[in-house]
Order: sequence, then C-alpha cells, then structure tokens
Amino acid sequence: MPTLDQITKILDELENEIADMVARRSVEDKIEKKIQQRMSERNDDYYREIKQQILREDSGPETTSTLKKLEHLEELDAKKLARTALEMLRPAKLEEVVGQSRAVKALMAKIASPFPQHVILYGPPGVGKTTVARLALEEAKRLRHTPFAGEAPFVEVDGTTLRWDPREVTNPLLGSVHDPIYQGAKRELAETGVPEPKLGLVTEAHGGVLFIDEIGELETMLQNKLLKVLEDKRVQFDSSYYDANDPNVPKYVKKLFAEGAPADFVLIGATTRDPSDINPALRSRCAEVFFEPLSQVDVREIVVQAAARLGATIDAGVADLIADYTMEGRKAIGILADAYGLALYQRGEGEGAIDLTMAHVYEVIQTSRMAPHVYRKASSMAEVGRIFGLGVLGYVGSVLEIEAAAFAAREPGKGTLRINDTAGSMTKDSVFTAAAVVRRATGEDLSNWDVHINIVGGGRIDGPSAGVAIYLAMISAIQGRPIRQDVAITGEVSIRGSVKAIGGVYEKIYGAKQAGMSRVVLPEENRKDVPAEVSGIEVCYAATIEDAMTLLFADDVRPDVKTAS
Repeated sequence: MPTLDQITKILDELENEIADMVARRSVEDKIEKKIQQRMSERNDDYYREIKQQILREDSGPETTSTLKKLEHLEELDAKKLARTALEMLRPAKLEEVVGQSRAVKALMAKIASPFPQHVILYGPPGVGKTTVARLALEEAKRLRHTPFAGEAPFVEVDGTTLRWDPREVTNPLLGSVHDPIYQGAKRELAETGVPEPKLGLVTEAHGGVLFIDEIGELETMLQNKLLKVLEDKRVQFDSSYYDANDPNVPKYVKKLFAEGAPADFVLIGATTRDPSDINPALRSRCAEVFFEPLSQVDVREIVVQAAARLGATIDAGVADLIADYTMEGRKAIGILADAYGLALYQRGEGEGAIDLTMAHVYEVIQTSRMAPHVYRKASSMAEVGRIFGLGVLGYVGSVLEIEAAAFAAREPGKGTLRINDTAGSMTKDSVFTAAAVVRRATGEDLSNWDVHINIVGGGRIDGPSAGVAIYLAMISAIQGRPIRQDVAITGEVSIRGSVKAIGGVYEKIYGAKQAGMSRVVLPEENRKDVPAEVSGIEVCYAATIEDAMTLLFADDVRPDVKTAS
C-alpha cells in the first residue's frame, strides 16, 4: 500500500498535469480564435477585392476625382478663342497662293502622279511651303489617277521637336517597343511578360503624306532610320522580351514583330537650309523643289487679299509700306493683322468698316522695332567710285554697295591698297586680282596710288563674285569715270580680264529687282541659268571686263555726277 506521502505526491502531479492541460487548451483556443479571425479578415479582403474588380469592370477606371478632372478639362476645351489671323487668312486653294506658281507646278508634277515621289521643299521662311504641301495633297486626292484615297492623312510634325533616343524607350516618329517591366506595357500584357509595340507617325501617315517641317534639323541617326523606312515601306520592331513561342502573345503583337508595321507614305520635307546642309542620302531619295523669295509685288498682293478677307479697307500706300518692311508673306499678314487690331481698339465700340491707314501701320512698325529690308536703292544719277554688286544670304539675294577712293601716293611706288577687314579673305583676293587686271588693262601701276575699297555696311562676302564690281569701282575712282547707279553686276574676274560664272543667279536677280535696278549684268557663262520668264528688269551678259565697262559706265558726264573725291 502506498504511503500517504506517495499518494499526496501522485495527486500533486495529477493536479499539475491537469493545470498544464487547461493552460494548453486555453492557448489552443486563443490560436483557434486568431486563425478564425485571420481567415475571416482574408475572406473580407478577398470579398472586397472581388467587389472592386466587378465595380471596375462595370464602371471602368473612373473615380469621383477622375470624373471631376475630366469635367474640368471638358470645360476648358469648350472655351475657344477666335482663330489666329494666320489661320483665317491662309490660302484655301492652290490658286490663292501668291508668287509660287513655278514651285506649285513642280510639286504637283511630283505628287499628283500615279507614282508620287518623296520631295524636299527649299526656300526662305514665310513663303508658303507648308501651306502648299497641305493643299497639294487635297488637290491630288481629287484626281483619279493618283493613289491617294479620299481619307488619305496629312500628318505634320516639326523636325526640331523630334529627338533620337538611343535606349529605344520612345520614338514618336518611327514607333518603339514598351517592355513589360520598366516601360509599362498594357496591364494584361505586363502581367504575362509580353512587350507592346507602339506605332509612330510614319504608320499614322500610311497611305498619305508625312510632312516634316525643318527636316534639316532632324538628328542624323533619326534621318538614317527614316531612310530605311522609306526603302522598306514598313517599320520593323525588335525586343529582348519577345518570345514568338509564348502562348500569351496576342496575334497582333506577333504580326507586328514578324512583319512590321505598314509605313507606305509620301515624305514631304521643308527646310530653310541650303541643300548642301541636307543629308546626301536623303536628298538622293527625294525630288527637290525650290520656293522663290517673294517680291514686293507679291507682298503687296498678299496684303490686299488679306485686307479683303478681313473686311477692311486700306489707304493707298499701305500695301507698299508693308512690302518695304518684310518679304515674308506670314510677317506681312502679321503686320496687317496688328494694324487691324490697333484700328479696332482705337475705334472702340463703334460700328462700320475698318479703314487701315499709314499711321496704323507706322505705329505697328515702330513698336515692333522693324527696319526696311532693302536699304540700298537704285538712283538715276551716275557716281564716281560707287557701284552695286550682288550677294546671296540663304535663299535671298541683295545688293552690295561697294565704294572706292583713289589718291595719288605721296611718294611714287609707295601707294597702299586697303579693304575692310570684315570683308573676308576671298574678297581680299578679288581686290588683288582686280589690281592686277587694272595694270594689265590700263598700264596703270597701283603702287602709285593710295586705293581704299569699302564694302558699305561691313558685310562679309564669302565668294569671289564681287570681283568685277571691285575692278570697276577701282577703275572709276582712278580715272574719274562715273558708274550708273541703276545697274547691279556680279561675276568673278580672272587675272586675264574674263568674267567668270557665279552661283545664286536667280537670287541675285531677285535682289537687284528688290533694290529697283533697271538692269542686272551677269557673266556670259551664266546665260543658261537665267529663267526664261524674268520680268521687271533687263538682264545683260558680260564675257570680259570690257563688256562690263560698256554696260555700267555712263556714256556722258552729266552735271549731276558725283565724284568720290
């Protein structure tokens, strides 16, 4: 029989075990409750997630906040100002384009054809390149023999805003591929790891025209990639994330990666740059059309037409005044629109036709700090030691005023020959060549004279085309022979006294006409470069310096002749 102590010990152990069991049971109950609580929370979360997903599917991604923002945007979009003057006064038909008949015909010959060509348009700003490109497509769509459908798009972009991204993250011109990790492909594609091709402007222009303004500013790498698209008429896509065997890839993505995106369009590029500044590979794939600078007659016609569209009357001389201060159609319309706004403001709330006066235009010109674009004008007087040469800046020609003064040297054989330092090294070479020709033609040694040649205004001349003008100015100053001031001349002088060919013939004729010259003298070798329809100025040719002297020196010395001395 166990003793009392043993029984007591056993009871204590049983009591302890029972206490432990109760404690463990309590813990298990707590754990069970927590488990049930967690499961309930998860069920609630799952329920809420399912509910939100159903709501999204029914109502889309919109929330109260996004709907308010959309409403605000729609309110802003409903507020529209009137069209700008340039939009309202822009030509609506090719027949309304002023001063570009040759360029319009040349462009239409290349666009309105069963086999349209890519084209680059060259010319100064504000002469209608963009407007003509838009209207050319509209005209081509009306013709049955062209491939352009009625819905053919005209996609316009500025080459200065397009940038090449070497990471291929984005390319608005050609298109790019957004990977599913970093660049955010669509959610349904990102979840399955599928890259998403994003189409560019070349595909948007498929079947129509892609117009790139200032195409000369397009980055070289982007130009090279554009050339590939022009050849293939498709854009190819590539991505390290793409797996052709992935069953999650949609058919349209497979098609884009396998075949590329269609990009069969006509490229029309416009630039104010010289053709030599354009990528030669791009030029070789494009026809080239040159837009002409607007004459004063053209600008006057643009002003008169714009005034009629505005419903305003203009005083005599207003169109001529505006034409004196700009040779851009865009700027001429801007001056007219400013004068119109000024007249409206001064009239106040009154009614009736608006009459634009010279005072309105002068006020616009003065507040805009504008200056006449032609400073030097022809004159009926003959002068000694003064002649008009011709130069070209960009696509615009202008007259160069060249002066020469000659004085007997203080000591025979110690004369000096000077010219502006800013005139350029080639002009200095022309002076030395002319000095040699003077001695060859007249026997006069210039070392016995102090001769100073001045290019008025300090203009830099980067070519030899002022050589003949410099020679004639020197002869005039030394011999006291007057030169006609209504004639401008251009040409390189050779050391043997020949007049050699030069470039920029059309632009130089334009510059002479702008300055009011009655005659322009060109090298005989440039006869073939002169357009047949030149009007408003007499074009003469010189093969030698003797020919030039006959055409420029006044036949008789009139009382109004000025001398350089």
